[in-house]
Amino acid sequence: MRDIRSALVVGAGAIGAAVASRIYGVDPAAVAICAEGERRERYRRDGFVVNGEAYDFRIAEPGADAPAELIIVAVKDYALDEAIEAMRPFVGPDTTIVSLLNGVSSERRLREAFGEERVPLAFIIGIDALRIGNRIDFSSPGVVRLGFEKGASADRRARVQAVSRFLAAHDVPHELPEDMEKALWFKFMFNVAMNQWSAVLRGSYGLFQRSAPARELLAATMREVLALSDALGKGLAPSDIDAIFATLDGLNGAGRTSMLQDVDARRRTEVDAFAGTVLRLAEETGVAAPMNRALFLALKAIEDAASF
Repeated sequence: MRDIRSALVVGAGAIGAAVASRIYGVDPAAVAICAEGERRERYRRDGFVVNGEAYDFRIAEPGADAPAELIIVAVKDYALDEAIEAMRPFVGPDTTIVSLLNGVSSERRLREAFGEERVPLAFIIGIDALRIGNRIDFSSPGVVRLGFEKGASADRRARVQAVSRFLAAHDVPHELPEDMEKALWFKFMFNVAMNQWSAVLRGSYGLFQRSAPARELLAATMREVLALSDALGKGLAPSDIDAIFATLDGLNGAGRTSMLQDVDARRRTEVDAFAGTVLRLAEETGVAAPMNRALFLALKAIEDAASF
């Protein structure tokens, strides 16, 4: 697999713009943004301000730009189908696609659209990016974790190594876990509990660091994901719940999850990717998930309230 020289970012919200800014800071020519219609015009008109600094990311042109070597997808889960169509003109024979979406289903959908061999499992953890309008602020860039399932072919491992070299050269922290499926489900368990309860309780990380009842809500919700992992063979263990609390306790207490930001801004949430996925898998496996049933209904009601 040849070296990757540039990346196309699909989804220039908090996560996408933060990652793009890291790449741009090393080489402005090494990153472009995929955007269509009103969003394209808005990006060109307003630009981006990341941590107080203006960024003039290039907007890729379908039909004019060559196929991308690396595509980094950072949209919301409910916007993935639209993003897949927008990125089609930029996908060539050698394109590798890295999804930083929440949840555990985006890789399957991208593989169905573009081929399994070009889409490793991936996610980003530990980033605290906040977007208001065209302004994005973050104190921690987080860590991208990526890799194929165990037993992947040499060609697939070479793809991951090429992405790793590009990220390392462009100041994007990343890791290559040995068991990527378990790592992905670890992040999923964190999101299912932390994102959803923070949005329902309107609480920053600090609430869940200090409040025993809030922590028990997280633990009960994580135990449902743990039961699913057992049923599906994803490798999570009870000790991973302790590890998630250790991760939570190391975060900035004033930080706010992406779902809490969405609720505060009266935007659609990713409840379907979190509780919705848990409920679907619970039905398939016979696992009980009452906490996620309650969260699903509560968050759908919050979305309804925002639309009235």
